[in-house]
Amino acid sequence: MAVYVDDAFVAGDWGRWTGGGHLQADTPEELLAFAARLGLAPAWLQARPGRPERDHYDLTATCRRRALELGAWSETWREGVRRRQAARAASDRRARPPDRPSARR
Repeated sequence: MAVYVDDAFVAGDWGRWTGGGHLQADTPEELLAFAARLGLAPAWLQARPGRPERDHYDLTATCRRRALELGAWSETWREGVRRRQAARAASDRRARPPDRPSARR
């Protein structure tokens, strides 16, 4: 299990978010625990019902640096997209009922 910080707001002018990114994790529990270590309020969580792989916190540049100091893995926003797509595909495979052999006579 891991916690990740992407570089979504590093380039360009994003106002107060410039230089920051998204904080995400492999599990909702890990995300909330790490966010608490950073001093982020649970109410700041941006959750997607039915899509837990998309849950995240937006981070300022200072908070992004602190998350990395605390052990979060740095990733590009593109790497984050691929990681979330793979997590979603794995979740969908686990949720799908097993294939049944066809009945032939």
